[in-house]
Formats: sequence, C-alpha cells, structure tokens
Amino acid sequence: MEKKEEAKVLTLEESFAQLDKMIEALESRDISLEDSFKTYQSGMELLKSCNEKIDTVEKKMQVINENGELNEF
Repeated sequence: MEKKEEAKVLTLEESFAQLDKMIEALESRDISLEDSFKTYQSGMELLKSCNEKIDTVEKKMQVINENGELNEF
C-alpha cells in the first residue's frame, strides 16, 4: 500500500519518468519473470494514478463558448 501512496504524491512528469524506467526494465532480457510481473503491476497502478490526475485536471478546465462565457466541462 505504501507504493500506492507514493504514486499519488508524484507529479505527472515524475510518474511518466518512472513509467519510462519501468518500460526499459521490462524490455531488458535480464529481468526475471517474477520481477517483470511485479514491475508490470506497479506500472499499471502508477498509470491508473496518472489517469486519475489527468481526469481531475480536465474536469477543472474551462472552455469559452460562442458568447465568450466560461463553462466547465
């Protein structure tokens, strides 16, 4: 559960950098099958956290309609 908590405090940029490192590790021929499953699972949890952060930002964004008024979407 601590890893899940850590993922929530990372910025999106830090999360993406960590995901890149995980992808590199998974592409390595030196990783064991067990470690690849653990890395994959951690990556999916981190990706879920990123998606939640992006969804939150999208909900806060505003668009201007044709009358020049701001509307949230």
